[in-house]
Amino acid sequence: MVEKVLAAVRLAERLKYTLRHSWLSDGRHESVAEHSWRMSLMALLVAPHLDANVDVEKLLKMVIVHDLVEAIAGDIPVFDVVNDSTMRILKRKREDDAMKQIFEMLPEINGEEVERLWREFETSSSIEAKVAKALDKLEAQIQHNEAPLATWLDVERNLMHSLEAYTSFDTFLDGIRSIVVDEAKSKIAESGSR
Repeated sequence: MVEKVLAAVRLAERLKYTLRHSWLSDGRHESVAEHSWRMSLMALLVAPHLDANVDVEKLLKMVIVHDLVEAIAGDIPVFDVVNDSTMRILKRKREDDAMKQIFEMLPEINGEEVERLWREFETSSSIEAKVAKALDKLEAQIQHNEAPLATWLDVERNLMHSLEAYTSFDTFLDGIRSIVVDEAKSKIAESGSR
């Protein structure tokens, strides 16, 4: 059992060097681990302010494991799959296969919990999953806002407009969205671009 747990911890190290499409304010790519860490902090800070009561422990666990599959499958940015059903199917298959590997790697009790939390996040089937999904999207936009505008792809200039679909269920999260979107619009306006 100890060896299995350590194997999963060692697998998670890959998230420290698996890069996301986002850039940091210091000019380097963000890692998946950095994204997940800040989401965890956000979850802890926003939980007391949400409209509904959430199980904070469950929320934090979900945030911690939500991108674990990317240690095997890699990061596939949302804008690569939004309008491409073939890529969406490929991403789902790669991530499902990765979760099967992770499940088999772990002791049964851990594998069942990690898989259940990950699937719940993917389907947004609980209030904790909806909050985690909103934080995932908000953190990505916050990171974009902190990075130089020159690092934004054209498609990333429009992603802010889809955030409301993830935050509208909660006034506090929607308040964060409003500020973050205003910051993005100001950043674009200040650059003189559209």
